[in-house]
Amino acid sequence: MSVQIRRFEDADGVARAAADAGLSVIAEAIAQRGVAHVVLTGGTVGIATLAAIADNPRHTDTDFEKVHFWWGDERFVAADSADRNALQAENALLGKLTLDRMKVHGFPSSEEFGGNLDQAAEAFAAELAAVAEKNQPLPRFDLVYLGMGPDGHIASLFPGKPAPAPGLTVVAEHDSPKPPPQRLSLTFEALNSADRVWFVVAGADKAAAAAEALADTGSTLPAARVKGTSETTWFIDAAAAAEIG
Repeated sequence: MSVQIRRFEDADGVARAAADAGLSVIAEAIAQRGVAHVVLTGGTVGIATLAAIADNPRHTDTDFEKVHFWWGDERFVAADSADRNALQAENALLGKLTLDRMKVHGFPSSEEFGGNLDQAAEAFAAELAAVAEKNQPLPRFDLVYLGMGPDGHIASLFPGKPAPAPGLTVVAEHDSPKPPPQRLSLTFEALNSADRVWFVVAGADKAAAAAEALADTGSTLPAARVKGTSETTWFIDAAAAAEIG
C-alpha cells in the first residue's frame, strides 16, 4: 500500500488540514458503526491539530459523545502535570466539547498503581481489551494521529530500543532518551492495527528523519515501522519535507 504525502507551507497548514480531514473520518465512522475510535498525539503540531479541530466550524456537526479518545503515549507524571499529553489535549480540544467522559481513555498517571510503571501498562492494556470486541486485544482504531521527533521516534517508541514483545499492546518505557524517563506507549503492533495512520510533522529539524522514513529502504526508524491497514498519510510542511525525494 502506498504512502500518501500531503505538503503544506507551514505547521499551521498541517494542523488545519489534518483536523478537517479527521472530522470527516470521525463522521464516516459514526455513520457506519455508530462509534469512532481516535488516537491522539502530543507535541507541538499534534496539539495544534487538536486546537484546529476545536476551531473548525464543522466540529459542531460532530457527535463527539460517540467518540472514544485514546493516546498514543503518555509521560508517567502527575495527573495535573503540564507535561501530560492528556492535559494539553484537554486544554486544546476536549474541554471545549460535549463528551461522554467514559469514552476518554487517558493513560494512568504516576499517582496510580503506587507509581509502578509496569502495572500501569498492564492496566491500560486491560482497558483497551475491555473496550474491544470480544476476544480482541484492541478496539478498532479508525484514526491514529502521530507526531515524529527529529530522531524519528513516534509515540514513546525510540530508535535503538528493543522492539516490544509480540502480542503486547502497551509498553512501559523506563528510560526514555527524552525526559521524563518513565513513559507509557502503544506498541508498533497496536499502532499498525489502525485503519488510518496520519503523521503530522513540521519543522526543518524533522527533515532528515522524514526523508529516511519515507525512502522505503528498510529503515529501522520507528516512524518507518508504522502504517495504517487502509491508509497512511503524512501531513507535512515544506521545511520538514525538504529532503524527501
